[in-house]
Amino acid sequence: MYFHSLQFLAFLVVSFALYWAGHRSKAARLGVLLLASLAFYAAWSPFPILIFVWCAVVDFLAVKGMARWRRPGVRKLLLAVSVVSDIGVLCTFKYADLFYSSAAWLLGHLGVEVRYEPLGLLLPIGLSFVTFQAVSLVVDVYRGQLEPTHNFWEHLLFLLFFPQVVAGPIVRAKDLLSRFGDKPVLDADTGARALYRIATGIAKKLLIADLIAAGLVDRVFADPTLYSSAECLMATLGYTLQLYFDFSAYSDIAIGSAALFGFPLPENFNKPYLARNLFEFWNRWHISLSSWLRDYVYIPLGGNRRSRPRVLLNLMIVMTVGGLWHGADWRFALWGAIHGVGLVVIRSYWWLIGGRPKQHTLLGSAVGIVSTFAIVVFTRIVFRASDLTMARVMVERLLDFSPGLANVSVPVWIAMGVAFVCHYLPHRAYSLSADLFARLPVPVRATALVALGLAIRKVGMVEVRPYIYFQF
Repeated sequence: MYFHSLQFLAFLVVSFALYWAGHRSKAARLGVLLLASLAFYAAWSPFPILIFVWCAVVDFLAVKGMARWRRPGVRKLLLAVSVVSDIGVLCTFKYADLFYSSAAWLLGHLGVEVRYEPLGLLLPIGLSFVTFQAVSLVVDVYRGQLEPTHNFWEHLLFLLFFPQVVAGPIVRAKDLLSRFGDKPVLDADTGARALYRIATGIAKKLLIADLIAAGLVDRVFADPTLYSSAECLMATLGYTLQLYFDFSAYSDIAIGSAALFGFPLPENFNKPYLARNLFEFWNRWHISLSSWLRDYVYIPLGGNRRSRPRVLLNLMIVMTVGGLWHGADWRFALWGAIHGVGLVVIRSYWWLIGGRPKQHTLLGSAVGIVSTFAIVVFTRIVFRASDLTMARVMVERLLDFSPGLANVSVPVWIAMGVAFVCHYLPHRAYSLSADLFARLPVPVRATALVALGLAIRKVGMVEVRPYIYFQF
C-alpha cells in the first residue's frame, strides 16, 4: 500500500473518520491507530509484525525495569540487553547474508573453502527505521530524558505508527509517545495544511521523481556504455534530484498524514542542496537520521570532547555506520566513508584556520554550494549503481567526455528544471502557497485536489514505483 496510491488515500480516510469519532476516549483513539498501523503493515507482509512485537516486548520490559531499579549496574544491564536485542534483530534480518558472504570470501582467500549459499531471510520493510527508533526510546529512558509512564500498547504503537513506520522520519519518543495522552485537536486550518502537504508529496513523487527515474536514470544506470558522457552526467544529476524528491515526498505525506491525527512530526529535509559544506549538508539532509547518529553514536564515542585524531576517527565511524545503515552492501559503507573523508578534510581545515567561518561572503557561499553539490552528486554514483563494478563503468564513461544528449527527452528536461526551481525556491514561497490553499473555500480546495489528480493521471507514470528508501 504505497503512500501515493488510491488504496492508501482510502485507508487514510477510514482511519481518520474512526479516530476522530472516538477521539475523546484515549483507549478508543489509540486503539484505532494501533489497529490501523497493524493493518497497514500487514498489507505489506504480516510476518514481520512478530519481529516488531518481540522488540517491543524486550524494550518495554527494559524501560520498566529501569524505572523500578535505580542501581546503575542493573540499568546498564537492561540497556545492554535491549540494545543488543534491537541491533541483533537488525543485523540478523538485514546483514546476515552480507556478513556470511564476506566471511566466505575472506576465508576463501586465506585458503579455507566455504560454500556460500544465500540465507534468504525476509527483510522486513522499515526495519532500519523501527530499530533505530526503538533504540532511541530505551537510551532516552536510561539517560533520564524520558519517564516510562506508557503501557505496552502505546509502546508498540510508537514503533508501528503507520504514517512513518516504513521510511521515517525517525521520531523520538518525546515527539510522539509522550503526546499519546494529550487530547488531540484539529482545526480547519491545520487540516487544510495537512492535505496540502500530502498533495505536495504525491506531486513530487509522481510528477518529478518517478518521471526522472523512468525517463533517464534507470536506463542509464542499467548500462552506461550505451550512453554518452553527457547523458551519464545528466543521469547522475537526475538521480540526485530523484532521490531528494522521492524521499522528501514520502516525508511530506508522512508529516501531513500524522498532522491529520493531531501529531506534528519533525521535518526531515531543509533544502539540502543549498548546503555550503558537507557538515551543513548532513544537517539539512535526512535530518532525523543525522541527528540520531549524532546523539546515539557520535556523542557516546566522545564526539568533539576527545583528542583531534579521535574526533576524526569518530567522524569516520559515524559516517561509515550511517552509510551501511542504508543497505546490506559494502558500497553503502564506502559511500558513507567517502563522506566521512570529506568531513575529516573540512574539520582539519577549520582547525588550521581557527574554526568554522562565522560569516560567509556571497562568493564564498556560491563556491561552497556548488562544490558541495558536486561532491554529493558524484558520490551518488556509488549509492545508485547496482554494484561497484557498475559504478566503475559509470565513472569511466563520464571520463570519456563524449558529447550528445539525444536520449534526454523533453519531459525529463522539464521535470529536472521544475525540480531545480522547486528546491531552490525559498521556504516563504511554500508557506505562502500553503496559506493560500488554507484560505480557499472548501469547494475550491476540493477542485484543486481533483485537478492535481487528473494532472498526475495525465502526466505521471502508469507504473507504480516504490519509494527508494523502502529498500533501506
